[in-house]
Order: sequence, then structure tokens, then C-alpha cells
Amino acid sequence: QVQLVESGGGLVQPGGSLRLSCAASGTILHIDPMGWYRQAPGKQRELVATINTGGTTNYADNVKGRFTISRDNAKNTVYLQLSDLKLEDTAVYYCSAKVAVPQFGLNDYWGQGTQVTVSS
Repeated sequence: QVQLVESGGGLVQPGGSLRLSCAASGTILHIDPMGWYRQAPGKQRELVATINTGGTTNYADNVKGRFTISRDNAKNTVYLQLSDLKLEDTAVYYCSAKVAVPQFGLNDYWGQGTQVTVSS
């Protein structure tokens, strides 16, 4: 069984910063890619950023230059540095990973979500 556990959400003022973390645990053969998605009230879940094992990143246009994704392969952990936060960044942020596990092959896993609220 694979679990993704997120941390680091919270309340922040516009222009502020937060750092989210997501650690994967379980019997893991390989994780690629890892990423972050978000879902605001009344809206569909959307991609924020992804990163592969080699460090290649992909960002949504509306977060480019403000958010930075990184990962520690040895710790099976992905991070998201959120900077210059805007009101419209308010959402539940979900960690996602495509994980190879023994017997069951490659599957998508999701974290439970962490709330990020940007408010003055």
C-alpha cells in the first residue's frame, strides 16, 4: 500500500509564501512523475506542476515564475514552494504520484489534500 502525506498548507496574506511537502511511503519500486494539483471551490481540479526523476519540470501558465517544484528522490518526497501568492491561489492542493509497486505495476496515487488560503 502506498500513501502520500502532504503538509505545509495554511493561511497567508497576498504576496506571501508557503512551502508544501509530500512524502510517499510504502513498498515502492519507482515514482515518476510526482506533481501537485489544486482544486478551488466550485472549480475542477487543475494541474499546478510536475517533476520527473531527472528533474524536468512542467508548470501551469498561471503559476510560472511564482511556484517552484522540486523533489528528493532518496526520500520519495516532492516539494512545492509557493511565492507571491494571490487570492486566486486559494485551493486545496493535492500531491500526485505515478508509482510502480510490486505485483500491481504502475498506478496513480493521491494525497489527502492540504488547504492553502490566501487572504488579507
